[in-house]
Amino acid sequence: MIKIKPGPGQESVWDYPRPPHLEDVSKHIRIVFNKQVIADTNRAKRVLETSHPPVYYIPPEDVKMEYLKPEAHHSFCEFKGRASYYSLQVEGTKISNAGWYYPEPTTPFTSLRNYIAFYPSKMDACYLADEKVQAQEGDFYGGWITQDIVGPFKGGAGTWGW
Repeated sequence: MIKIKPGPGQESVWDYPRPPHLEDVSKHIRIVFNKQVIADTNRAKRVLETSHPPVYYIPPEDVKMEYLKPEAHHSFCEFKGRASYYSLQVEGTKISNAGWYYPEPTTPFTSLRNYIAFYPSKMDACYLADEKVQAQEGDFYGGWITQDIVGPFKGGAGTWGW
């Protein structure tokens, strides 16, 4: 693995902390699935963690919750706690485990409670400040890769040991 040196205005995921850091984001975020805008906000939060592109969490008030249904699936993050998942259905097209949230996050992440993160790989498009994001490789992480983030990024084949 060779770390990419960030250029002007870029961040390296290798400069992100571990344990992760949570911060507010005022950049415009829009998520589209099956030609429907399902989330639109300027009030997101992002989690920054070493080797990972940022994961963006949207307040439920800025998500069209009528398209989401709770799933039985759960996962556990050593830093944030137990995650619950939503399926997403728009006009007959359904994606299981399309997004996740923390109903009872750990103390450092309490402000993340019920905010929803979506896998960009499962959406038609996710936009950050009008830039269409690239999905993080792999099916476990939900990071958003933009032109201002450099890696290499954990998630692809051969990166689990990083």
